[in-house]
Amino acid sequence: MLLRLAYRSLLNRRLTAILTVFAVALSVALFLGTEKVRTGARASFADTISGTDLIMGARSGGVQLLLYSVFRIGNATNNVTWQSYRDIASRPEVAWTVPLSLGDSHRGFRVLGTTDAYFEHYRYRGGRPLAFAEGGRFKDLFDAVVGADVARELGYEIGDEIVVAHGIASFTKHDDKPFRVAGILAKTGTPVDRTVHVSLEAIEAIHVDWRGGARIPGAEVSAEEVRRMDLSPRAITAALIGVKSRLQVFTLQRAINEYPEEPLLAILPGIALQELWGIVGIAETALSVVSLMVVATALLGLATMILSSLNERRREMAILRAVGARPWTILALLVTEAGLLSLAGVLLGAAMLYAGLFALRPLIDDAFGLYLTIDPPTPRELVMLAGVVAAGLLVSFLPAIRAYKMSLADGMSVKI
Repeated sequence: MLLRLAYRSLLNRRLTAILTVFAVALSVALFLGTEKVRTGARASFADTISGTDLIMGARSGGVQLLLYSVFRIGNATNNVTWQSYRDIASRPEVAWTVPLSLGDSHRGFRVLGTTDAYFEHYRYRGGRPLAFAEGGRFKDLFDAVVGADVARELGYEIGDEIVVAHGIASFTKHDDKPFRVAGILAKTGTPVDRTVHVSLEAIEAIHVDWRGGARIPGAEVSAEEVRRMDLSPRAITAALIGVKSRLQVFTLQRAINEYPEEPLLAILPGIALQELWGIVGIAETALSVVSLMVVATALLGLATMILSSLNERRREMAILRAVGARPWTILALLVTEAGLLSLAGVLLGAAMLYAGLFALRPLIDDAFGLYLTIDPPTPRELVMLAGVVAAGLLVSFLPAIRAYKMSLADGMSVKI
């Protein structure tokens, strides 16, 4: 009876009720959307690299090693000699390794020297391998494979010529040994998209006539001459390592950290990612606070709507009292109306969010590399939605108590 009465009362004020429901729905959609973005960002952050058991580099900090080897941020404090890398790679616990050499750039994008093992063993987003949108791996010494963002922003196509610059922010270029785009990787949503990949031998080739960050005067070696030289790497920046058994991870990590020939560091990517997320996770908290404020604003608007309508509804309340309704019935009526509005707003907001996810997920993934899963609401999200409905009931108590206190005489009197 009370529900039907509240429903008909809202129908009588349908325009105001619809606007209120829409305001609550928008805030709920933003609230849930922020939660989806937060969890999606955390998952995408953690899925930047998967399937790699250890990352090895020169001894520094774990987060620093992760930043420059995986996220291409910053620089290594030192390199790892090729002999040390081969010693570690030949250990019985090791299943595969991927050497990485960083230091050069191309028009603001990092250049990574590696081997074919990179395309075979690098995994992201829960085990997905790298795929080519066009072309393929290195076939020639001066072949390059570019990430999706590099190709899109610089307009590169297969066969285009690119010139690598020496260092990260340098105007000195290796223009005597240009590269040719041999492959364009499919979009991954990881730093791979913003990387130019070349072979380790190519990194050695463009530096054969360089010392101390500058070209050796009078010792220029042409691209044809360098092809006949021994281009075995002398050092690398870091290496990705996969082990034969997960039980051997800590044994290998300890062996690398105690390597006697030079100071090395091995980190577990998952642990380093958690440490890094702890540093940058303040943005996650800020998003949650902003969305909570939006929901609070919508609920205050709900309370304001009910409160502002009380003067118009005094006669309605008085008639209800005259036909036998008790004061608590008036209170319960207003609380029920607020509950119906809050519930309708929550359901509409959830529907709007999931419709938006279905429509925009491919675009968001392509533009920002943020993969948002479309799953049923989690227990945490259901608790949040229930909390919004409960908060809607709570904020309605102020106008409901005021209506409760209105007397029959006050409702029936005519004020001039």
